[in-house]
Amino acid sequence: FELMGAEITQEAGYIEAKAEKLRGAYIYLDFPSVGATQNLMMAATLAEGTTTLENAAREPEIVDLANWLNKMGANVKGAGTDTIIIKGVEKMHGANHAVVQDRIEAGTFMVAAAMTQGDVLIKDAVREHNRPLISKLIEMGVEFVQEAEGLRVIGPKVLKPTNVKTLPHPGFPTDMQSQMTAVQAIANGESTMIETVFENRFQHLEEMRRMGLTVDITRNTAIIQGTRKLQGAQVKSTDLRASAALILLGMVAQGQTTVRKLNHLDRGYYRFHEKLKSLGADIERVPELEEIDD
Repeated sequence: FELMGAEITQEAGYIEAKAEKLRGAYIYLDFPSVGATQNLMMAATLAEGTTTLENAAREPEIVDLANWLNKMGANVKGAGTDTIIIKGVEKMHGANHAVVQDRIEAGTFMVAAAMTQGDVLIKDAVREHNRPLISKLIEMGVEFVQEAEGLRVIGPKVLKPTNVKTLPHPGFPTDMQSQMTAVQAIANGESTMIETVFENRFQHLEEMRRMGLTVDITRNTAIIQGTRKLQGAQVKSTDLRASAALILLGMVAQGQTTVRKLNHLDRGYYRFHEKLKSLGADIERVPELEEIDD
């Protein structure tokens, strides 16, 4: 934003940005961050001149945002590639737009079906948006059937082990890493998960150990020994995706599992427990237990 003419100050834990008028600039992102790409795209729409974003994020959500901005009168080209060019316009107008389906929520239900030998139709799911996840689940024996309303996912009786490495899009999404380790945890054999996008994103595996999981963690690599003999336990959520992963693992563990610290969950999933319950899960949300940190 400073390259675009904004004045940035940081004080008392807050970051403030001020500008009379933003101007176009050439910006190279050291990492293809989705949030950074989206914010710069929006800022550049009304800036003076042309803004070029190099090493931009390429996720489907970037393309969807560009489509919406263009409907409102913006001039955004190249979304979905690593170079996005935005020519500033003088004004924009309102527009109607249907937001693209949530590929991470869809992916989480794909995992749920895979883990429970389920047969689940995920309406409006876009196969192309979850190609790396689907490819890995197919390796594990999961069946996918494209239907008119969406994508049907059929879980196998026995899950095969698989190795996964997270990467920026179009690689395997880090936001599906926690859920994927839950599948690997009940596969028949040894699986490996390598996390290359974020640090300290294996904290949920420590909670899974409380359920009987055998896992060896070395820096950004986790070697998971799959088993169907996991036990229910009281576990604590460590982040948004970990919340979902622990809930899914609790569904297939023997006995009762209580997942606490669910304050992250609703940020990424709407009525998650209700959707699982409608699919046959024995699940109940108990608000008074959610924030207990013991």
